[in-house]
Parts: sequence; structure tokens; C-alpha cells
Amino acid sequence: MASTFELEIVTPERKFFEGTVDRIVVRTLQGDVGILKDHMLTVSPLAIGPITIKQQGEKKIAVCAGGFIQIKEDKTTIVTDSAEWANEIDVERAKKALERAQKRLEHGDEDIDRKRAREALRRAQSRINVVEQKE
Repeated sequence: MASTFELEIVTPERKFFEGTVDRIVVRTLQGDVGILKDHMLTVSPLAIGPITIKQQGEKKIAVCAGGFIQIKEDKTTIVTDSAEWANEIDVERAKKALERAQKRLEHGDEDIDRKRAREALRRAQSRINVVEQKE
């Protein structure tokens, strides 16, 4: 199809996704960005958040833990520390991680790493949000 482009999503553990897609939406540090074929050439950091892929009329949702996106003429590549499809997410585990992070931030003393706790909170909330979007 003329309106499709190649997408590859890689993590340190695996090639998470590779295929021809119609469009994607990713969360950058500046907000959500939609990408179609012939998008301008870009390299941008990604925030913790969802990746929505539209492929042959089907919508797929995953969550990524930040990283970066590179958009070239013929291929878009996402490199991230981790990525999970909505059906791979253990919601109860994510809810417990969210509670732990909230408690650390609310009752934490000077010994806790606040940045790390905030990132854990964002990862857990993103996982829960992706599962809820899928339902």
C-alpha cells in the first residue's frame, strides 16, 4: 500500500515489533505525536507512555518505558528500555507498584530517590491506562 511505512520497535531483550503500519501515535516529551507515511525526518526522545499502532485497520496498544524514536523516509524505529502489549501486562502487579510508588513519594524521607519513585509511578500508571484503553 502506498500509505504505509515500516515500523520497528526494539528493546534490549527482543525485537518487540516489526511490520508495515498505517500510522502510529507515540508519547514524546512534548506530548503525543501521530506519525503517518512521509512524516518529516525526526529524532525525538520518548516519554513513558502508550504506543498506538494502526495496522491493516486493526488497532494495537502497547506501553513503552521511554527511549527515542527515529523517523526516516522509509522506516520508523523506536528504541526503548521495555515495551509490553496490553495483554502482557499484569494489572494487579501494576496496581501494587503504583501504590508502593505513591507511598514512597508521600511518606518518603531524604533517603529515597524521588526521581526514581516518580518514574516508577509513571510506568505503573501507564501500564494500567494501556490495559484500560484496550478494554
